[in-house]
Formats: sequence, structure tokens, C-alpha cells
Amino acid sequence: MAHGHGRCCCCGEAAAGGERGAAWGLYLRIDRQRLQCLNERREGSGALVFRAWEERGNRAQFVESDDDEELLFNIPFTGNVKLKGVIVMGEDDGTHPAEMRLFRNIPHMSFDDTAREPEQTFSLNRDPMGELEYPTKIARFSNVYHLSIHFPKNFGAETTKIFYIGLKGEWTEAHRHEVTICNYEASANPADHKLEQITPQTHFIS
Repeated sequence: MAHGHGRCCCCGEAAAGGERGAAWGLYLRIDRQRLQCLNERREGSGALVFRAWEERGNRAQFVESDDDEELLFNIPFTGNVKLKGVIVMGEDDGTHPAEMRLFRNIPHMSFDDTAREPEQTFSLNRDPMGELEYPTKIARFSNVYHLSIHFPKNFGAETTKIFYIGLKGEWTEAHRHEVTICNYEASANPADHKLEQITPQTHFIS
């Protein structure tokens, strides 16, 4: 399914390039120590595709799948995210992913877990320039601390290659609530408690 409005996102790009680049700054909010890419041919290469929008044209940095065409990214954030849009940039050939499935707040997803229903699915167009924006259903992605992106197929090649994934949205710091642990006695043991005589007292206010 083509997104007809996708191309108009880059109209006036020369004038508003900096502003648009700032909108795609969620890569700065990724917890890269815990970022995972399953089925990547070269270890650590999946993390390279999350970078500044202005650097999306750096074709020396990419991830390629290994055993088949599938790729699965597990992306933890350093806070809570309202995800508004995604860009997927690949080659103008069969290695470009043809479908993208988004899952929210399922840490450590495996390929077995992708059998469940995603929050949103996109049919992708080839986008060798990183121009097409796929808007999310914001109501489903308004409180995301972990995003999983599954690319189940491409346009016919044996492997899938991705140069850049852009994430647009808003980030808020996670508020951590201190957990107070209270120990309650199931039943009071009279031997543990001294019973004190209660003397009624009368207070006069003059």
C-alpha cells in the first residue's frame, strides 16, 4: 500500500532541512547498550542505522540480514516516547524491505514472538534517498519505552539491507517510583506486644 502523502514530506527540504532533522532526533534517546538486532550478518551493525537524519546518506553504515531476509530490532529507550513516524532507507533493488511491523513494550522479542498481532503494519516502497515517512497511529504509540521493528520480507532478494531507520516523536524522562517494602504480620502474637494500661486523660483548655 503506497502512502501518497509520503513524498510531499520532503517538499521545501532545502529550506527546512535543519528543522526536519531535529524532528528525527529520537535516535539520541535509544539505550544503545541494550539495543538488539536479530539475524544481522555483522555483529553490532544494526545499531549503526540509527543516526542523525542529516547522516542518512552515509552508505558505509548499514545492516544486512544473515540467514534469510528477516530482521528484528529491539529498541529500548531511555525514557517514554510518543512515536509519530518512521523512515526506512535501503537500496533501490530487491534487498529493500517490503514490509514493516511495529510492536510496543515487548522487551527481548524473538522471531517466535512476531507471530503475535503487531500494533501497526506498513507496506513499504523502495526509498533509496530516505524521503518517505510512514506516520504511526499515535494513540497506539503514545507511551513507548521499548519498540520492536520486524522486517519479515523484502522485494525478492536473499538478504535484506537497510542503511537508515529514522524515528520521529517526543521523548519524556521516565519517572521512577521508589518501591517501599512493608512487612505486615499475618496475625499478631500477644507475647511480642506488651499491653500497656491506658489511662483516660482529660484536657482542660483555659
